Amino acid sequence: MKVLVVGGGGREHALCWKLKRSVSVSEVVCAPGNPGIAADARCVPVGAENINGLLALAASEKPDLIVVGPEVPLVAGLGNRLREKSFAVFGPDKAAANLEGSKSFSKRLMYEAGIPTARFEVHVNVDEAIDTIRSWGAPIVVKASGLAAGKGVIVAQSEKKAVDAVRDMLSGNAFGEAGSQVIIEECLVGEEASCLFIVSGDTILPLASSQDHKALLDGDLGPNTGGMGAYSPAPCVTAAVAEQVLETIARPIVAALKRKGAEFIGTLYVGVMLTEDGPKTLEFNVRFGDPECQPLMNRLKSDLGEVLLAAAEKRLDGIELEWEKGSALCVVVASDGYPGSFEKGQPIGGLDAIAAAGTTVFHAGTAAKNGAIVNGGGRVLGVTATGATVKEAQHTVYHALESLDWPGGFYRRDIGYRAVARES
Repeated sequence: MKVLVVGGGGREHALCWKLKRSVSVSEVVCAPGNPGIAADARCVPVGAENINGLLALAASEKPDLIVVGPEVPLVAGLGNRLREKSFAVFGPDKAAANLEGSKSFSKRLMYEAGIPTARFEVHVNVDEAIDTIRSWGAPIVVKASGLAAGKGVIVAQSEKKAVDAVRDMLSGNAFGEAGSQVIIEECLVGEEASCLFIVSGDTILPLASSQDHKALLDGDLGPNTGGMGAYSPAPCVTAAVAEQVLETIARPIVAALKRKGAEFIGTLYVGVMLTEDGPKTLEFNVRFGDPECQPLMNRLKSDLGEVLLAAAEKRLDGIELEWEKGSALCVVVASDGYPGSFEKGQPIGGLDAIAAAGTTVFHAGTAAKNGAIVNGGGRVLGVTATGATVKEAQHTVYHALESLDWPGGFYRRDIGYRAVARES
């Protein structure tokens, strides 16, 4: 079958890479793609947020399956528009995508469904939000309600930092329209993990566990980012924990959406904090995590095309996933200055040597300029390797990254440290 993948980041490269290696898939087309994706798919320069352009592309290409990678087109209703044209689509409609598009909607739905999560309040007024911060004290969490590319969460260790975050968001400086509502949450204590599920109506198929590293700097310090690395499986997600997340979080939220008339077809990402009182929900996303998708695709043995088409056609029931034994780990290489401002157009050397050292180099924010690969975004590369253990995969990636020739790039040096400590 022919598959059209929408998007041009590291997640989409991992999906195209895996789909190309799926027996069921004869051709992969990606819009808009990037220079790295071009090695695994035919790239067409139609932006992921160009809804009309994507509709025209689908009509021209006539794909058997359309996989929507990023959240923005899903929240904008691309899934609805494509299904109206009778395409098989992997990705939720607008109503279900609101689970990620609006954190205030998501938190209220969790509360209605009795899903374990942090205590919260939704505010649009600066003074009322500050009153809550003063009442609850620090540490405390401030979130922009709308889409903020994974950066709209401030874990404030002081009341002052929380107050500054609220003022910045609600004044429109920090995240624009995404910050017109803010969520004030209690700060949960524990270890964070990512639990992803392929969902097709009432059928929920768990993926292998993973763990993201959202903070910019080693030791989980610095501001939140879209993710600086990830690995799979996450040892903290035991079989019992995985079952608890499925039964107390995933099933109830899918059922709650259905009660509101929103049937979910796509990837449900559950970010959880493993507290002393059990798993509690930090966030929901409605697509594969980035960078969690990269190690997951490296470990998946099953035919990805078959699985996603079955989900899109509502015949997922009975399908089981097979995974490679061992671990996979991804280290994100970012532009110096990210998640703030950074210089674009810097040549990146050493990519062939990195790949030759036993890794898969997924391109995220790259571009082509004068025959060279240059940085075109904040998170630029996702260097991924497998190993018998997390430590082995970690060693392979960091050894390979010694060949990176890009003075303007940086990466964390401790991705996977929790799992490595457990293994030791």
